[in-house]
Amino acid sequence: MTVLVITGTGTEVGKTVTTAAVAAAAVAAGRSVAVLKPAQTGVLPGEAGDAEEVARLAGAVTAVELARYPEPLAPATAARRAGLAPMRPEQVAEAAAKLATEHDLVLVEGAGGLLVRFDDEGGTLADAARLLGAPVVVVASAGLGTLNTTELTARELGVRGLDLLGVVVGSWPNDPDLASRCNLGDLPVVAGAPLLGALPEGAGRVPVGDFRVAAVGWLAPRLGGTWDAAAFTSAHVRP
Repeated sequence: MTVLVITGTGTEVGKTVTTAAVAAAAVAAGRSVAVLKPAQTGVLPGEAGDAEEVARLAGAVTAVELARYPEPLAPATAARRAGLAPMRPEQVAEAAAKLATEHDLVLVEGAGGLLVRFDDEGGTLADAARLLGAPVVVVASAGLGTLNTTELTARELGVRGLDLLGVVVGSWPNDPDLASRCNLGDLPVVAGAPLLGALPEGAGRVPVGDFRVAAVGWLAPRLGGTWDAAAFTSAHVRP
């Protein structure tokens, strides 16, 4: 696995911190890592974007941002309103493929969910993943409502013939409610793919040294970590 696409079931589900955790685990294993953000929205010139945040948390990674649009909107809409050229799936795939010749692992972090539009022709992160032939990790929220959005995302990946590697809970609550605890058992069922990690609430705010050490314990072996889905689920799901 040289290129891994990371998408979410929506906004604010923990994609960037999850991307940073995967990057940190890979760096700890001695791998060279690049993180690619195709379209950064809602960030002004001079401000740190998601790729820079991954680098801050994970350490020695190459951070690449292909396009930036100031308004916090879907990339296609933000590009149109700013009078800037949109990002195309072909450009994303080309950039990721080039980075893959120079790094052991390339992480492509999308904006919002899988089908958020990059351009007015309907190009999406899913199209870039198809062009790359890359597996996809879905970052989902923990609580009520996550089963529907996760299953819809998984079904769309299946329709497109894309490989869903698994699901990561982007922010596991300090005090999980009944829905969150039950969802640990239901998420892999509706996704048809395994749970590959759970990041604790507020993970992105811990000191970077602690983040880099702890990241391995938040992710399953398929993402370079030591997290055990069965043990985690058993510890939280009870009658």
